[in-house]
Parts: sequence; structure tokens; C-alpha cells
Amino acid sequence: QVQLVESGGGLVQTGGSLRLSCTASRRTSSSPSMGWFRQAPGQEREFVATSFRGISTYYADSVKGRFTISRDNAKNTVYLQMNSLKPEDTAVYDCVLAGGLIQSSVRDVDAYPYWGQGTQVTVSS
Repeated sequence: QVQLVESGGGLVQTGGSLRLSCTASRRTSSSPSMGWFRQAPGQEREFVATSFRGISTYYADSVKGRFTISRDNAKNTVYLQMNSLKPEDTAVYDCVLAGGLIQSSVRDVDAYPYWGQGTQVTVSS
């Protein structure tokens, strides 16, 4: 079983920045897809960003221009750089991983078999 360990969550002020990290305990493939979902209180789980097979990146419209996803394949690690944070970004952020993901499913929760424990991001007004 692949373990995903997240770090970097915390409390920041509106307009601030935060970088999340997620490291996989082992490689599932030569080019796994890794990304992030989030869920705020009272809301549905929401796609945030994915690095698709290390080939391309995908973002939710709500975070485009503010968030950047990147990866370090040698460390089996994916990062989410979050800038210009807003209170509506407050949520539990979940790191996800999939091997053999197809492009049409990058935004689908059910397409990712491996999930981290989640890290809380809180943006104060």
C-alpha cells in the first residue's frame, strides 16, 4: 500500500502564501499522477490541481493564476504553491495519487486510489 505524507498546512492571513508538500512512500509507476483535492465545511469535495503523469498540469478555475503544482520525481513528491490566499481557500487539503490515470478523469475523485490523511489550511480575514 502506498502511503502519502502531507506537510505545510497551517494558518495564514488573507493574501499570504503557503506551500503544501506530499511524499509517496513508494513509486507506483514511472510516471504517476499526483494532485490535490479539498473540502470545506458544508461543501462538496473539490478538485484543486493535478500533475498528470508528469506531462501536464490541470487546475480548478477557482485557483488558476494563484496556485502552482509542481513535482520532484526523485523524491516522489508533489508540491502545491498557494499564493494570494483567500478565506474561501480554507479547507482540508487531500493529496492524491494514481497510476495509469486517463486524461479525461483527472478531475474525478474516484479515479485516485491513494489518498493522504489531509492537512488543514486556514486563511484568516
